Amino acid sequence: MQIIGQNAEAHLTWAGLLDALQAGHRLPRAEIADLLLSNGQDKLLNRAAWIAGLGSLVKVATVYPDNAAQGVPSVNGAVNLFDDATGQLAALIDFHLVTKWKTAGDSLLSASRLARPDARNFLLVGAGTVARSMVQAYRAIWPAAQFQVWSRSAASAANLGLPIADDLHKSVQWADVICTATMATAPLIRGEWLRAGQHLDLIGAYTPQMREVDDTAMRRARLFVDSRATTIHHIGELMSPIAAGAITAADVIADFYDDPALFTRTSDDDITIAKNGGGAHLDLMTAMYIMQAAQP
Repeated sequence: MQIIGQNAEAHLTWAGLLDALQAGHRLPRAEIADLLLSNGQDKLLNRAAWIAGLGSLVKVATVYPDNAAQGVPSVNGAVNLFDDATGQLAALIDFHLVTKWKTAGDSLLSASRLARPDARNFLLVGAGTVARSMVQAYRAIWPAAQFQVWSRSAASAANLGLPIADDLHKSVQWADVICTATMATAPLIRGEWLRAGQHLDLIGAYTPQMREVDDTAMRRARLFVDSRATTIHHIGELMSPIAAGAITAADVIADFYDDPALFTRTSDDDITIAKNGGGAHLDLMTAMYIMQAAQP
């Protein structure tokens, strides 16, 4: 059994992770299960996945939004990776390492297929740990990327060391790629702000009560998800506009298990949205990549 910490990051590449995620989706569809418990705004999320031929994983996460005010990470947990053939514990892997690379890699895979190759202006909505990871991830494909960051907290935006967006509306129109990674429970991005050719990576919403873009945005865009099973009936970003009749489940064009030829833009003018649900099967694929990459 291996214990893998943050020092394994020196062996990881975004290209290597994208290859691992694409290979994982060519295996049999994952069996997954989630458990979400709440105590007010604090959450305990238990995610499990099993992919035949790859292995199984249990990831336990706690989400305490008020931790940020105390200088403590808002999200913590543990990752357990099990051998597919024997069921033995193969590795204990640093929770934050797996989460960083899974979350950013998930949206990077979507952006690599949906964002325009000539994208240059990237807007980060939210200035937490995920935003910092997305700067690294996007630059792996777009080395000349220029970034702006918008946050309700001026201090957190300043901590990223990037140009700060004072006017969200204007910065949305400036951006070629918009990445949302917030704890919003009401939409921040309005569909009428969007222009032809933009791509949006939606990361933050993970419960039925959370949303980052409005119905108009969902209706105007070509819609994609990482997994239908973990998004359409589980996350407010899709549940709310479906319930309102703005879109239907059939408007989701593809997920990562579909033919990659479907998971693409059809023209330079497409507006595309990819919802990152971050299911445990992606944690499993990422954890397996980390374990293999960290081996001597």
